[in-house]
Amino acid sequence: MKLEDAAQQMNFSEIPPGYYLLGLISAFENRFQAMADSAMREISWKQFFLIICVNLCKKPPTIGELSEIVGSSHQNVKQLLLKLEKKEFITFRPDEKDKRKQRIHLTDHCMEFCEKNDEMSIDIMKNMFNGIPEKDIKTTIRTIMEIEKNLRGISLRSKVLRRTEGKDLYR
Repeated sequence: MKLEDAAQQMNFSEIPPGYYLLGLISAFENRFQAMADSAMREISWKQFFLIICVNLCKKPPTIGELSEIVGSSHQNVKQLLLKLEKKEFITFRPDEKDKRKQRIHLTDHCMEFCEKNDEMSIDIMKNMFNGIPEKDIKTTIRTIMEIEKNLRGISLRSKVLRRTEGKDLYR
């Protein structure tokens, strides 16, 4: 079912715009992940997203640093990375200054995969944003970044509140 068809079957008139936006983002992420998973085949979209983020880092990140960047738990990121390591897309190497830390490095195999799929990725992105002015995309980016900043504030306040109540659920 297309989003437009589903929207016609539902009553959104009583939903505040923020709630509607959050629902749209969640549904879009699910649809995009399914499409990207079927396009990539060799690895999942979530694995490819980690590769993109590692590639954009100025120096190879640690699992903790990458977890913070992608907004996922250390455990979830580690599981995805172990699958990538098994497929020879990444390697873990000890940090030069702190041998306890493992830095994530992309392999030649990974870079070949990215190069092989580059044209397809560009085509998907071009088609997905077809007809949307760049200024609108930039406005959406700013809006989502502001929502992210607010979300971090809520998360921080929740941690402080739980600790003051003696119920630290994050330990």
